[in-house]
Amino acid sequence: MKTRLLMAALLLSGCALGPDYVPAPLPPVEGGALVAGAEGATVGVEAPVTWWRLYDDPLLDELVGQALAANTDLRAATARLRQVRAVLSETRSQRLPSTSITGSAVEARQAVPTPTGPVAFESEFYRLGLDASYEIDLYGRVTRSVQAARADFEAEEAARDTVRITVAAETARAYADACSAAAQLAVAERSLKLQADSFGIAEKRVAAGRDSPLDVARARAQLESTRATLPAFTAQRAAALNRLAVLTGRQPAQVDARVKACTAPPLLKTAIPVGDGAALLRRRPDVRQAERRLAAATARIGVAMADFFPQISLGGSVSGQGVTPGAALSNRGFAFSIGPAISWTFPNFAAARARTRQARAGSDEAVANFEGSMLAALEETETALANYAAGLATNEALRAARDESARAARIVRLRYGAGSEGFLAVLDAERTLATADAQLAANDADLTTRQIAVFKALGGGWEPVEG
Repeated sequence: MKTRLLMAALLLSGCALGPDYVPAPLPPVEGGALVAGAEGATVGVEAPVTWWRLYDDPLLDELVGQALAANTDLRAATARLRQVRAVLSETRSQRLPSTSITGSAVEARQAVPTPTGPVAFESEFYRLGLDASYEIDLYGRVTRSVQAARADFEAEEAARDTVRITVAAETARAYADACSAAAQLAVAERSLKLQADSFGIAEKRVAAGRDSPLDVARARAQLESTRATLPAFTAQRAAALNRLAVLTGRQPAQVDARVKACTAPPLLKTAIPVGDGAALLRRRPDVRQAERRLAAATARIGVAMADFFPQISLGGSVSGQGVTPGAALSNRGFAFSIGPAISWTFPNFAAARARTRQARAGSDEAVANFEGSMLAALEETETALANYAAGLATNEALRAARDESARAARIVRLRYGAGSEGFLAVLDAERTLATADAQLAANDADLTTRQIAVFKALGGGWEPVEG
């Protein structure tokens, strides 16, 4: 009969209070596609895992690989993941019996009462014992605790994946910024040389009495204004190189020399593969993290509800004791105990009710956070794609403007040499060309940044890389 009751209790341990978590469905994305107005800038296939390889730049591939292996933020996130995995292992251990071994050897002196009065008595006493206890999970407290811990681990895993995405994107951005700053510096230096040549011509013409000294002053002012832009580009390049070194786990002074030689930002020659909205929500680790937080919060409702019911455990102990080690290990010193134990807060359930309300409120918060993460993912991606499409249109217009400015500058120089134009027209044409060159170089840099923002928003780069 006792065996039957024990088996029935063990079978009941599969029951669990609280709601069973059902994975939250991803909402249908209106229209399916992302940013329908960005034709030509994107295609509807899913982006590859290693999106940075689309730039076909071996150095960029190598830098991202170094960052994913050595970045300090990513190493810290991986360490946090190991911590949460250990918590999960600790929580799972509650499904096993808890055991402890005790032993003692003491020498005691005590007063023994006799007819003639207390008599001091000294003796040695030895004890060796094994205690074991197993909680019968009648109401699912342990089961729900394990479910919550497992969901916490999966959420932390998603958080680590988010850091991977950020590290990959920021490494690509730092590399692009360094190359872009070098490109903008080169453009400014070319403009500076062109204006210096014009300044020299103006000085000679003034010396020959063919032009006014005012033309020399204007040429000198324009020359120095262009010269003043050089230090800013140099500083931007240095900052990007320092940032790139730190992202790859190095000191700023240890930046790769090949990066210093880069003079043009990486640009895609094809449309960006973006997939659709549903694929985006499945891929984004921050959405997955919010969904796992919701699963953990749901499981903790059951943990709190289990406090309304008694915790029942089976315990037992075996021990040996005696005044000598041999006596403690003999049959005469042997003792044991076995039986159930119950712990219950009845009838004061105020604390249990408060914990249950807290758990339900936490679940409601997790629902809101999950829904918010999906909306934020769509907003970030839609915005990044719209910005990229606008950047492409701007780049095309600026390139045309630069080409026309260059053509106009050549014509004005020829007419100036023939005496058909004044020096003021030359200065104006060169200033327009310098401005157009600078704007195009800045937009090329901005376009790469917008491309990387799109890839980051798409949530790629956290998956394990094969090969």
